[in-house]
Amino acid sequence: MSGNINNVGCHGVAEVENVKLCYEAMWRIQTRHPSLPGIGVFYGRSGDGKSVASSHVAVRMNAYYVQATSLGTRKAFLQSILREMNIPPATTTSEMLGQIAGELALSGKPLIIDEFDHLTTSKAKVEMVRDIYESSQSTILVIGEEYLPKKLERWERFHGRVHSWIPAQPVSVADAVLLAGVYAPKVSIDEQVLATLVGAVGGSTRRTCTNLEMLGQRALENGQRSVTMGDLDKLIPTGFITGQSPKPRSF
Repeated sequence: MSGNINNVGCHGVAEVENVKLCYEAMWRIQTRHPSLPGIGVFYGRSGDGKSVASSHVAVRMNAYYVQATSLGTRKAFLQSILREMNIPPATTTSEMLGQIAGELALSGKPLIIDEFDHLTTSKAKVEMVRDIYESSQSTILVIGEEYLPKKLERWERFHGRVHSWIPAQPVSVADAVLLAGVYAPKVSIDEQVLATLVGAVGGSTRRTCTNLEMLGQRALENGQRSVTMGDLDKLIPTGFITGQSPKPRSF
């Protein structure tokens, strides 16, 4: 039986493998030789915990953190960075880019851009981020889906400035033990249950967390402080949430 008293970082974030990978990559880029490129690419499947890991690392490294959106213009994106920096935006996009680059160069803080796939629909948007990097020489981490590295091959001037490619990892049983300390802190969950859960969700961090919270809540509702394999049919008779849609009901 494994308890859930685990290494939980600030803001209730478990120190799982992807948090470590993201932090170590950011540290390597931040401390690189001045002649080396300074862009990192953190990529992986939806649900691998990239956004949570990177936002946690942003706090630890005092980085600026923004998310690109599917409908955002270049101007709107630059304005979102300036809001994060608490700097009133200038009038033109060129001036705003200069404000951002100046702040990054002066402060030495990294910039983390999540949902970067939204920017790869436009050469102008990708080049805009490269311009920010070139003008500041700051550490920039971009985050996206599994095929983000392939998408970036279209723009060699950006691709050639990548210092590190960081593939997000599927959740492991060791990660699940740590996550249980966050999402089911009052219940001790057997490691065999955690291994079964990790296999059922295909290593998805998000679905692991969703199921852990559900399992912990149902155990407490049932007056239990521990969960073993023998409890699963009673606590979750329909099984874990795996991403498969529920079967149609018959009446």
